[in-house]
Amino acid sequence: MANSKEQIDLSTIEMLNVGVVGHIDHGKTTLLSKLTGKFADTHSEELKRGITIKLGYADKILEKNNKKRYISFVDCPGHEMLMATMLSGAALIDAAILVIAANEGIKPQTKEHLIALQAKNISKILIVQNKIDLITKEQAIESYKTIKQFVKGTIAENAPIIPISAQQEINIEKINDFLMEVETPKRDISSKPEFIIARSFDINRPGTKIKDLHGGVIAGILKKGTLNVGDEIEIKPGISEKQANQLIYKTIKTKIVSIYRGSYAIEKATPGGSLAFETELDNILTKTDSLSGCIAGIPNTLPEINDKIKIKYSLFPEVMGMSEKLKTEDLKPTEMIMLSVNTTTTVGKVQKIKNNEVEFSLKIPIVPIKGDTVGLARNINAHWRLIGFGEIL
Repeated sequence: MANSKEQIDLSTIEMLNVGVVGHIDHGKTTLLSKLTGKFADTHSEELKRGITIKLGYADKILEKNNKKRYISFVDCPGHEMLMATMLSGAALIDAAILVIAANEGIKPQTKEHLIALQAKNISKILIVQNKIDLITKEQAIESYKTIKQFVKGTIAENAPIIPISAQQEINIEKINDFLMEVETPKRDISSKPEFIIARSFDINRPGTKIKDLHGGVIAGILKKGTLNVGDEIEIKPGISEKQANQLIYKTIKTKIVSIYRGSYAIEKATPGGSLAFETELDNILTKTDSLSGCIAGIPNTLPEINDKIKIKYSLFPEVMGMSEKLKTEDLKPTEMIMLSVNTTTTVGKVQKIKNNEVEFSLKIPIVPIKGDTVGLARNINAHWRLIGFGEIL
């Protein structure tokens, strides 16, 4: 968290959170590195395996015709086992770039990612037809037609399609043009703050002297409200402890020591763009994403931790991510469903179903915020498959 040399007043710049989504190996992370000059895959395990496991972040200030815009990119995993993480990413974004490799075409996860965007109601979508350097002109036209057919009748039906080669840096500026022109959503700065934690970590290098140690860092998106350096915050559900064979969750309170938007230190955090807060927490509490999935806010303003949740739901006609078509069956009493709420993933047991409303008892408690979107996945042949979505009642 080094101080930025360049002095820019970020409070005057529009913010946009952009998700980069699509099937594994279709070039999302390469595209992101060409757009921002940074690799979002910073975890050694991810570099070894060549896939994005956790949500990656990269930021960039774009400028066109004297207008500046701060873009926060969220690199969402494309691997089928990581759909829950992708849904977590979708909870944090305003617009999306859907990457489709022209030499490979539409894959099950391409469909699943588009449906996830639909589930989270993200309508500002740019489709990038990547790897056009690997195919002929005729194949590129065929690929374009296939994409148009694929998005027909979906939230992305009228989305622009830009042919690019991320590797050769062809047409990258056209993506920047889209990012400069897409409408930024209205931000709610008057409500009580809700900070969705997507990552948490220890930024100290081994061997750092005690006087130079930094507190634990939490990173994510401020959905609403404002937070300032020096504010006391409460993190829920917090940390879990075993007591008499039962997991008990304890809320954590701490203070914000510094706030960073990318490499820029700021005094006041507002919604839009990814943020990192250095806190007074012991790093043991924040290392290796141990607080990811939690929510932070001003003490006594967040809802209570709950191991029950009631949602209004709708199911997709077909199960997502399957190579063969499979009709989605309705929820059944006592079945286990994986729920993705903001950046939290939990498993819920169906308790009651009535008129498209369902009550779950949860394995891992959450902080339910009325109106938030929930992704629903069912275990089919040992894979969690996206079957629908709902809204917290």
